[in-house]
Amino acid sequence: MYKYDNYDQEMVDTRVAEFRDQTRRRLEGKMTEDQFKPLRLQNGLYLQLHAYMLRVAVPYGTLNSTQMHALADIADKYDRGYGHFTTRQNIQYNWIKLEEAPDLLADLAKVEMHAIQTSGNCIRNISSDQYAGAAADELVDPRPYAELLRQWSSFHPEFLHLPRKFKICVIASDTDRAAMRLHDIGIQIVKNDAGEIGCAFYVGGGMGRTPMIAPLIREFVPLDQLITYSEACLRVYNRYGRRDNKYKARIKILVHEMGKDEYARQVEEEFAHLLEQGIEPPLAELERIKTYFQDPEFKTGLTDKADRSDENFARWVDSNCMPHKTPGYVAVTISLKPVGGIPGDASTEQMHVMADLAKEYSFDECRVTHAQNIVLPHVEIGRLNELYGKLAEAGLATANIDHIGDIIACPGLDYCSLANARSIPVAQKISQRFAENGKGETLGQLKLKISGCINACGHHHAGHIGILGVDKKGTENYQLLLGGSEAEDTSLAKITGPGFDEAGIVDAVEKAADVYLAQREDGERFLDTYRRIGMDPFKEALYA
Repeated sequence: MYKYDNYDQEMVDTRVAEFRDQTRRRLEGKMTEDQFKPLRLQNGLYLQLHAYMLRVAVPYGTLNSTQMHALADIADKYDRGYGHFTTRQNIQYNWIKLEEAPDLLADLAKVEMHAIQTSGNCIRNISSDQYAGAAADELVDPRPYAELLRQWSSFHPEFLHLPRKFKICVIASDTDRAAMRLHDIGIQIVKNDAGEIGCAFYVGGGMGRTPMIAPLIREFVPLDQLITYSEACLRVYNRYGRRDNKYKARIKILVHEMGKDEYARQVEEEFAHLLEQGIEPPLAELERIKTYFQDPEFKTGLTDKADRSDENFARWVDSNCMPHKTPGYVAVTISLKPVGGIPGDASTEQMHVMADLAKEYSFDECRVTHAQNIVLPHVEIGRLNELYGKLAEAGLATANIDHIGDIIACPGLDYCSLANARSIPVAQKISQRFAENGKGETLGQLKLKISGCINACGHHHAGHIGILGVDKKGTENYQLLLGGSEAEDTSLAKITGPGFDEAGIVDAVEKAADVYLAQREDGERFLDTYRRIGMDPFKEALYA
């Protein structure tokens, strides 16, 4: 994984010192909240319902054990003994005291971490495939390219005050595990007919109140023009993006209203201009970055078998382990979704355990996923039994990845000042319902996602089943959506009809699941059955 150089460290340390002075002035009353707000947001500090929330950047989701231990210590020292892992591959702390925030940032800086550009109208944390460097189907490891984009976008003077926040994702396989086409810019590393490696650019995706799937605007950009083309895309957006209406300020609205072809034409024009200026970093810089992402020293001649005599272990392997590019290894996903638990939350103790396991079993590396889980990317198959035992002791061995219990949920009205409804209790009740009725495993792959408001932090538009919490005359109401996907078969879920109260939405999810169980054909996921039979059978079951 990438290591800070002197410039990186100085940049982060300087920002901590600046924010310490800004916080002091705010606490002394020398700065109003209106003056302080843009400064704290630039450092990832939000004011939520009950306290300040700090969002920490985890670039492309990659952490080492030292960093995970530090995140655990921060949860214990500055929060209430837990952290919340997010769909942006970040971690959030929900109970931060303003006077302690500078010390927290200083502690992060000691382990090459920060909260810069995790908020505000700027380029946010660059995300990627959580299995990068391990997946058998990837063309190359996409993380060096994500790191190059991170360095380019950090403190970029043109793009610190965009019309709206901006999210970029980089993947390198045809299987999309990172919701690439639901980003402002989605980049897929591809190979052209001549065998050259380059990038396909998708621009104008996103969720929120106006969900859109990003169209392909250029099939191939040479690797030595990646930054230049990205800059061209941002410049056109920065020039024409709406600043008079925040609800129409995202690049998806610009691409939609301008039209994909016209937007692409203007990007090409800007691209040609930038090529003349020569802004692209030298390929030597990319090669330097790549040295930090070399494969670890994988062993050879390892067994490809584990002792599956324990049914619980066998179920966990089938659910939570993914094939690896290297024989004898798998990538293991640690579920942060125990039955009845809060999706994405991990206690101080659990974070310490995961850090120790990453060091012992996965070459000192772990990843945060878009589904609010943690991955150990390189685990020997022959050591899976002992790893499972240690996870089970820590309450981290739930076998539910991509099943209905693996729910994505935003913090909702329990924490967020923007939310209209609670997400966490609904997720807990659905998890418990399907654990008790035994249908969770029978259903197979079924991705359920919950948002507490239209901002869609829980990605409800991309759920096979999505739930959106709304305010109906002062009462929490939940809309049910069906048919979404964040994967390579990207689609947006559709609302079934009138909403439900908290108890009713749990029943509605089970009714929808039962329609699938009754109607599915061999090998069909919930999503496949929905696409084949359409909405009507589900509506009949829900509203008859």
